[in-house]
Amino acid sequence: MKNVLIINGPNLNLLGEREPGTYGDDTYESLCADIKAKAAELGFDSCECFQSNHEGEIIDKIHAARLDKCGIILNAGAYTHYSYAIRDAIAAVKIPVIEVHISNIEKREEFRHTSVISAVCSGTIFGFGRIGYLLALQALKWKVKS
Repeated sequence: MKNVLIINGPNLNLLGEREPGTYGDDTYESLCADIKAKAAELGFDSCECFQSNHEGEIIDKIHAARLDKCGIILNAGAYTHYSYAIRDAIAAVKIPVIEVHISNIEKREEFRHTSVISAVCSGTIFGFGRIGYLLALQALKWKVKS
């Protein structure tokens, strides 16, 4: 497994515009460019960035990743806190999934403290800004080797 799929959920397409104090000033496009550069540096064969505001599209992408033998880095956005459908999709595919959040979800609103997807992910990285994605690539590279 040398492919990585980055899945970003609702509102992440608005990075750079939406709450810059929480999510930073960089755009979604610049985030994807940095992720792809790091993936190439780490020796991944391919790296795809995908963003959707629609739960079903995210689930379809998770399902397809199992056929492409991709590892996944997932920032499910608000779906993190209540989407049992995304949780079940992750559990069903039996491929490594690393949960990422730009902000420190433990220091935000109470409802953001609970992730229904964490239990079925290989690990979770949050609170390090966009660097969390690069850390997740490192972790996924290690996970794929083991």
